[in-house]
Amino acid sequence: MSGHNRWSKIKRYKAVQGASKGKLFTKLIKEITVSARIGGGDPSGNARLRAAIDLGKDANMPSENIARAIKKGTGELEGINYEEAVYEGYGPGGVAMIVECLTDNRNRTAGDLRSSFTRGGGNLAVEGAVSWMFERRGLIEVKPGPTEDQVMEAAIEAGAEDVVNQGGDGFEVRTHPNDLHQVSGALEKQFKLGARRLGYVPKDSVRIQDPDKARSLLKLMDLLDELDDVQNVHANFEMDDKLMEALAQ
Repeated sequence: MSGHNRWSKIKRYKAVQGASKGKLFTKLIKEITVSARIGGGDPSGNARLRAAIDLGKDANMPSENIARAIKKGTGELEGINYEEAVYEGYGPGGVAMIVECLTDNRNRTAGDLRSSFTRGGGNLAVEGAVSWMFERRGLIEVKPGPTEDQVMEAAIEAGAEDVVNQGGDGFEVRTHPNDLHQVSGALEKQFKLGARRLGYVPKDSVRIQDPDKARSLLKLMDLLDELDDVQNVHANFEMDDKLMEALAQ
């Protein structure tokens, strides 16, 4: 499993179990609101909104919170007008990073990101510096249980592009962004699924083995994720699972 995927799982577990659950809900509400504003409030015709609602349900967000966020997006209820912003940068060890944000003040967001990158031993880069190293994909988690052949056969038949074996954490099915809901709908009839979302998948990865660089990298990713405007942090690193888990304690 890539180090970034492992870090994402640890981050989500901490958010659901700990005091940062409120911050997780805030980020999810933003995503649901913006998704509804851009593509409409009907999940059946808005793949991004469907994925955001799925994430909310996975995090046990109350249904009334989800409904209210959708209405704010469609204009039925008054709300803050957030806009999307994607930033790029480098972390320790030359790791490429993409940071997805939803903000009502780009100047504030850029300043906060620049400060966090500096504190974490990285640097904010110009647009286009690292985005070519990633591909936009739909990502579906399949819980442990089925064999790789079973998941692969079902995923390909449903229209997926690839299946990644994540060991004890199950499988990650990758799709074209527009096919995320179609594929997840087919797979949930056969398997127990986890998160379903849109994300950035690195074309190649940087192997991080030095504990000091690994510690600095995870610190930077935590600093970025703690910012209110940051929705997702993507990075192209590989790291040993044991090292990752030891540093994440």
